[in-house]
Amino acid sequence: MAPLFQRAAESITTSLTEASAHYYQCTGRHFLNYLDAAHPRVRSLRQLRRDPHILDWLALLRSRKPPLAKVTYSHYVIRLRRILDELAWTQEIPFLARLVRADDVPRPDDYLPRPLTAEHDQLIQRELLRRDDRASNALLLLRHTGMRIGECLDLPLDCLRGTGQDQWALHVPLGKLRTERLVPVDTFVRGIVHRLQLLRSQDTGSSDGFLLARPRSRHSVGSELRIVLHQIASDVGVKTRIVPHQFRHSFATEMLRAGASLPVVMKLLGHQSPKMTMRYLEVSLTDIEREFMLAQQHPRHWAPVPKSSFISSASPSGLLDSLRAAQHVLEMFRRNLPEGPDRRLLDRLANRLTKITAEAQTLDRG
Repeated sequence: MAPLFQRAAESITTSLTEASAHYYQCTGRHFLNYLDAAHPRVRSLRQLRRDPHILDWLALLRSRKPPLAKVTYSHYVIRLRRILDELAWTQEIPFLARLVRADDVPRPDDYLPRPLTAEHDQLIQRELLRRDDRASNALLLLRHTGMRIGECLDLPLDCLRGTGQDQWALHVPLGKLRTERLVPVDTFVRGIVHRLQLLRSQDTGSSDGFLLARPRSRHSVGSELRIVLHQIASDVGVKTRIVPHQFRHSFATEMLRAGASLPVVMKLLGHQSPKMTMRYLEVSLTDIEREFMLAQQHPRHWAPVPKSSFISSASPSGLLDSLRAAQHVLEMFRRNLPEGPDRRLLDRLANRLTKITAEAQTLDRG
């Protein structure tokens, strides 16, 4: 069965990263090794059963010492499920798709966003600026762009792009979600990039084209950044464990508090789902109170406020007032709905009302 599992994993990972393809192959081999050891008589896909083969394999994963993290366990289960789904289709054995169920994947733990505290953020940034070496500037770049550490490691030497007069953006290459994006940068971030480019030009031992040289491997550079951050946190008296990914949370929260909308923060982080972006945002009571006071002092309406909520007369102007009132009520209702079919339906109705109102205005002019 090994060749079948290998081809299925290759088919699934055609558009994924090399690391993802490796993990799928490892999961397939792990399951087949378990079958060879515990159920040596199973030699074909048609012999596979949920009980005992799948259930025993899941029990084996849960019995690992030290225990697997929940997310790691989930990834094993999800990968085997996708491989079996692929085999069910390619080998025309439908019941394979039912061997691993959705409820076999544990629900992820709910966790709070973990940006740095304002005090820790200032202490660490001050020390990074003081050191001014390659690792410190790379960590500052992470803090002020919200990049993933893997995206930073893959930045090309010419990552700055001009987007207008005195306007620049950082070209973030294909990352975790196989997407690339442009992150607007200010003069401070441009200075960091130029400093890294200067340090890179002084390193004559490597010419791989990356902003951060890889004298040994990509993994070693990432490990170096994590170690340096840990040392800096210790030197400035931060007792809690600090990791580079927390800079991403701090950047997202800072952008939100500066007035960036949720869709903009989502694009800056390179997310495809607002739900994921919300995990990165820390909304404190102070933030809620500030937004509440601003909303009371400077209310914003996406639809014009109608002059009245009823038809004052059977006339073109009365008809327009009623249409505008309907637009206003529909928009206020739509804004309170989550993303889904109901909200998309109201989007279509709003477009129709806009067209009807535009046509009705010609009656008023007539």
